[in-house]
Amino acid sequence: MTDTRRILVVLPMYGGSLPVGRYCGNALRELGHVVEYFEAPDFFGAFSALKTLRVGTDRLDYLENSFLQVVSQAVLAKVETFAPDLVLAMAQAPLSRQALKRLRRDKVPTVMWFVEDRDVFPYWKAFAPFYDLFAVIQKGDFAEQLTALGQPNSFYLPLAADPGVHRPLELSAVERRTYGSELSFVGAGYPNRRLAFRQLAGYDLRIWGNDWDGETALAPFLQRQGARIETEEVVRIFNATTINVNLHSSVRPGALVGDGDFVNPRTFELAACGAFQLVDSRLLLPELFAEGELALFSSMAELLDGVEFYRAHPEKRAEVAAKGRARVLAEHTYAHRMRTLMEHAAGFMPVRNIPDHDWRAQVAPHLRQELEALLQKLQLPPTVSFDDLVWALRSREGSLERLETAILFLDEWKKLYAGPRPGK
Repeated sequence: MTDTRRILVVLPMYGGSLPVGRYCGNALRELGHVVEYFEAPDFFGAFSALKTLRVGTDRLDYLENSFLQVVSQAVLAKVETFAPDLVLAMAQAPLSRQALKRLRRDKVPTVMWFVEDRDVFPYWKAFAPFYDLFAVIQKGDFAEQLTALGQPNSFYLPLAADPGVHRPLELSAVERRTYGSELSFVGAGYPNRRLAFRQLAGYDLRIWGNDWDGETALAPFLQRQGARIETEEVVRIFNATTINVNLHSSVRPGALVGDGDFVNPRTFELAACGAFQLVDSRLLLPELFAEGELALFSSMAELLDGVEFYRAHPEKRAEVAAKGRARVLAEHTYAHRMRTLMEHAAGFMPVRNIPDHDWRAQVAPHLRQELEALLQKLQLPPTVSFDDLVWALRSREGSLERLETAILFLDEWKKLYAGPRPGK
């Protein structure tokens, strides 16, 4: 049995779980799996255009639901072509209940990673029972609620960072002027953040991100008129900021610092960048970081005290940031998370047997070293099947090298003349 699996990652059309889905795909490839994405963002423009039709709410709901059914059918078509061992759907992935029933009927295992707050986004109640596995970022009685709904196979899987993306950077003087400030925040304008950050107006503060409409008090600090910031620039902001304020979202009226349990991706990403952060205390943080690996606050007064203290103690900032980065690299990368996910999914996936003959034996001896180098470049294990190697090659962009061309030619020849392909 080979450890290599074909994983279809179904991305959402938009939202916070979209980059997380790509990080998952990167990590799965790093672990030696063959990954294909369903690029739901490609459909977002057409979906958004429906809102411009100036039709009634009932008609718009009908059109949007019909559109999502079509996208779900496109996912099923992708499954038929790719023949995955597992479908990994991110939160808000365009998979209807009918499509999930079809996948279950066809014995294609499915797992959703619900990387959202269960209280703010309760749509999980309608979809969770139709997945084979349901991964969540919260604890409490969440597992019991899922079991009561008919989803007994849930497990806790906290968020993480991608060290290939979230990393320390050597910034130029121009970049530091462009992205740097004494305090900064990157994220959406939830009510608690609006209330809290008004009390930071006396500092060199920059706010980056969207959904800050109507916020007049903080308008002078809002960068780029509230435009969405791409990941590359976010990482530069993290690196250029003296104190990154990481305040989790809360919709509880009047609450500046919420009392939730889930830990947002920013916590791991900032730490992976080696950037200093002041983060509000969360119930699940002690399970993820040891004392001294993050700087915490549990009230507005503690946030203000923390800002004053760490402004004056750069050596303390560096110490905390270094410890936090070490913890993330050791335990909280997406490779760690995907390894855990695949362990949970192992019992749902079909056994794939390696044939008695080894297709690598058919490779000319003088090309075997070149083949080993190719497998390493593609992050595939030596036991990869011929089919999976071919798919990985076809998924790549750019020009083909000699051996890659020869493998694809051999695959086409076998389709035409030799019957079943090797490795099946």
